[in-house]
Amino acid sequence: MTRAVVYLPENAPAPGRLAEVQLEVRERRHDYLRLADVSVVDEGGDAMPETGDLAFDPAGGGGPMAGWQAQREARAFGMVNAAFHAQRALGFAQTALGRSLPHLLIRIGMHQQHGCWGGGHYRLPAANYSELAEEGPIRATGEIHLGSGKRYLPSPAPRYFHMPAHNAAIVCHEVGHHVCRHTADFRLNGFLPSPAQTNRKIALDEGTADYMTAVLLDNADIYGWHRSGVPEWRIHRRRLSARWTMAGFRGGKHADPHRDGTIWASALWSARHAVRASGIPPGRFDAMVLHGLDRIGSTELAAGRTNEALRERRYFSRLLEAMLAVDPGLEPVASKAMCAHGISLGASNAALRDSAKARFAALHLGS
Repeated sequence: MTRAVVYLPENAPAPGRLAEVQLEVRERRHDYLRLADVSVVDEGGDAMPETGDLAFDPAGGGGPMAGWQAQREARAFGMVNAAFHAQRALGFAQTALGRSLPHLLIRIGMHQQHGCWGGGHYRLPAANYSELAEEGPIRATGEIHLGSGKRYLPSPAPRYFHMPAHNAAIVCHEVGHHVCRHTADFRLNGFLPSPAQTNRKIALDEGTADYMTAVLLDNADIYGWHRSGVPEWRIHRRRLSARWTMAGFRGGKHADPHRDGTIWASALWSARHAVRASGIPPGRFDAMVLHGLDRIGSTELAAGRTNEALRERRYFSRLLEAMLAVDPGLEPVASKAMCAHGISLGASNAALRDSAKARFAALHLGS
């Protein structure tokens, strides 16, 4: 075991609180760190010494105004922080599922050829990409790409350069996509050859990844640190404790799946709280969600990659049905909570949206 320093979640608009942890390191080089379930590569090279502990200074995220040594410390800290949170997220999913998922590779400092990039995404090998084209091969089982950072964050704390590897919410969210790919497989990539998979995400994928992140951070305002400038009442903040409903669902080819996914994530968060309020451990609900994903992705439910199969995989009601089939004992509490967000069984997303809008209009007219 190796001593390391990482950010642990705290319920505040900050990257977290610095804490010492112990990591079981399988392999280590100056630009590479491998744990049991995850490997991290710094594409810039020479980010950390090859010996000693892993207790690095986050150095305010480094950034262009920091000196070389501060930038190197920030990159080394990012490697360790990303590895820790990805390992923790995978452990959470694998414990609930009772099985392992493919080893996950995280690459930090990607897409420098496109200029400064401060985001993160989960990538599968594809024939083409809608943005940020890849210069080299991608693992068939998926990779997480994180940028080196693009901007300083407005915060009451000292100025911080937003390096995605320092942000546990971004890391956990992208691991959520890895979990979805190897359980529900919403885009049925398992039927496609490795270099022709699709990276398009649907609302259920984005929303489930946000839900996992909220559980792991124990905080509904998962992006509150780096989106502190976005008002809490705006759905783009993606704060799960707000009661977003299907009345705000957009859907369609040009809709943002992150935005629509917030409705699903918010409903799951409400259901989890309702389960806990009823005296049942919330972990039981988490297991129901993950096993529901597995049920959706089972071969019995995936007869082939047809347009109908892809369309049905978008339905919130279908994943809810799979979840309830896993643990019928939670049905009364979970269904009631989900219904309050306009999500019920046996309907398409468009039908749920129209029904929620009709109820909202009736309540408005009644008032």
